[in-house]
Amino acid sequence: MKCVEFENGVKISPVRDLNLAETLDCGQSFRWEEYDGGYRGVAFGREVTMKLDGETLFIENSDKKDFENIWRAYLDLDLDYSKVRESVSRLHPVLEEAARYAPGIRILRQEPWEALCTFIISQNNNIKRIKGIVSRLCEGFGERTGSSYCFPSAERLAPLSPDDLAPIRAGFRARYIIDAARKVSSGEVRLGDCATLPYEQARSELMKIKGVGVKVADCALLFGLHRIEAFPVDVWMKRAMERLFPDMTADDFGEYAGIAQQYIFHFSRMHPELFV
Repeated sequence: MKCVEFENGVKISPVRDLNLAETLDCGQSFRWEEYDGGYRGVAFGREVTMKLDGETLFIENSDKKDFENIWRAYLDLDLDYSKVRESVSRLHPVLEEAARYAPGIRILRQEPWEALCTFIISQNNNIKRIKGIVSRLCEGFGERTGSSYCFPSAERLAPLSPDDLAPIRAGFRARYIIDAARKVSSGEVRLGDCATLPYEQARSELMKIKGVGVKVADCALLFGLHRIEAFPVDVWMKRAMERLFPDMTADDFGEYAGIAQQYIFHFSRMHPELFV
């Protein structure tokens, strides 16, 4: 994989097994929007636009240093997803079909606090509304970067009250956001340690936060701490497991369970006829 700078960014090639829509706009992250033939978004304090032309990835408003320090890991470009698909496809014929259907899905390595907070917001919510709440949270409390705003840190939100978040219209989730910010910023919840703690212990650590149950904890671990053994189960996944994998549990999906989950999640959402 080679990274070359051009006038307004970098281009990287060859980049295989990446579909920007399926990866950036599928419910992993809520800060990306279609823009000028690609996707514009903010992560780790940087606003960029990503475009894909065949196996060449263009990242505008970036340089080689940022690619190596941020975007290479963010897009999980060092993991061979063709080998992952080969591995998970052996587990079940439907999973083989799901992996073949969307081979460009990758698991983002997001900033852990942002992932935790956005999945707290995601509870009983839809993607459009989640994006609106997250956008208002960033605009109201984050620092400006480019034409957008950074995600506010736990330290920035911790001194606030739930009433201070009224303008973002998060409803009952506001008190969960503040509780999370206070516990993470104080060290009561050791968010960084959750990357290496035994899985059940990491999940329990996050569940010290009000409003964080198993599903939100699993999402934070998978999408924010790259615990790809995580297998979040929401309404879609529960339905998919009951209908398509009735004899399997999350434990049966092995070391790449989180990637398998994304294949199944996307496949199920795109094939509602399977659940009629």
